[in-house]
Amino acid sequence: MFVDSAKIMVRAGDGGNGCVSFRREKYIAAGGPDGGDGGKGGDIVFQVDDNLTTLSDFRYKRKYTAQTGEAGRANRCFGKGGEDTIIRVPRGTVVREAQTGRLLADLSTDEPVVIAKGGRGGWGNTHFATATRQVPRFAKPGTPGESLELKLELKLLADVGLVGFPNVGKSTLISVVSEAKPVIADYHFTTLTPVLGVVRIAEGVSFVMADIPGIIEGASEGVGLGHEFLRHIDRCRLLVHIVDVAGSEGRDPIADFEAINKELAAYREELAGRPMLVAGNKCDLASDEQVARFEAYVKEKGYSFFPIMAAIHYGVDPLIKKITEELSKLPPIVTYEPEPAPQEKFEKGGRPFTIRHQDGVWFVEGEWLLKVMSGVNFDDYESMQYFQRVLIQSGIIEALRNEGIQEGDTVCIYDLEFDFVN
Repeated sequence: MFVDSAKIMVRAGDGGNGCVSFRREKYIAAGGPDGGDGGKGGDIVFQVDDNLTTLSDFRYKRKYTAQTGEAGRANRCFGKGGEDTIIRVPRGTVVREAQTGRLLADLSTDEPVVIAKGGRGGWGNTHFATATRQVPRFAKPGTPGESLELKLELKLLADVGLVGFPNVGKSTLISVVSEAKPVIADYHFTTLTPVLGVVRIAEGVSFVMADIPGIIEGASEGVGLGHEFLRHIDRCRLLVHIVDVAGSEGRDPIADFEAINKELAAYREELAGRPMLVAGNKCDLASDEQVARFEAYVKEKGYSFFPIMAAIHYGVDPLIKKITEELSKLPPIVTYEPEPAPQEKFEKGGRPFTIRHQDGVWFVEGEWLLKVMSGVNFDDYESMQYFQRVLIQSGIIEALRNEGIQEGDTVCIYDLEFDFVN
């Protein structure tokens, strides 16, 4: 089954916690702190795999997690970094944040892309030793890895897209000009999935052609099969509109031409202005008057017209020559640039948090705060001083003041409560 969209959950690995340790050896007094740092959490990495042509694998596995970094150890031993999780996708896959639709990556090149970053490893207590603090009994915890719900969309990378009503000869054309072998039969929707074929012109000269499954009237609103595959026309540099000029199924070729163009414009207005060539297929079944009528109409609209009989290769070579000529003038296949992340209400140093005032209590929440608090010894004065500096440097104290907190008000940070002092 061809699957060109999917939703998955990814979670990068958490960073390992720093270690609280002191060197203790016989005959060595005051060995000092020697706790090592925690290892970095593994990333979630997307990589193009040209052996894949569909997103069907994501129908069965929807959750991907990277490895957590190891905690630091004594003797200044650093924890091992977590292994990255590599997710392989077909070329042309676009990755978006599911909730916001923000574009994160366009997998059109061979370069791997990090989608979710692993957490940083926490510092061991070695980092906190100073001339006045010679016995630091605390260390930094690792930060959590990023967690995202993603929407994957496959947008085919093709130079030329064949569009038109079902059964007009798109599959026949791509089969005679390339090595693609689509199913060809005399009934509607024979082609159920997009078909790619490489058209080779000469040594080192070729282009990719895509047979887009039949689009019908109302496709942009979900009618028929075409609406499932309209997204694959997005990247095509040139469109070839194939029309049954004989009207062999009782339809008017001009009405067909207008209906398909209307659906392309309804899906995306920019498609209406995309460079287009028009091929009138099944000329052997049409009268000279029918061909001449349609040709005059198309040329009046400003399009180049090519009468063809795809099944016997009649008129195909001039069409391919014109396609090659037009492609040489057009820019390369479009790729999409990632969109920047929106800023949260409170954020400083990349650490977001929220503040709410309820029943006289100020509640402060942030996922990273839980990790910090897990490494704080609240019975140790120096450790408490460290936590106070975290609240100041992260902007929490300033934000509380801006929100209107008064001296003596109660602040609740998860299971920690204290009175605010200016």
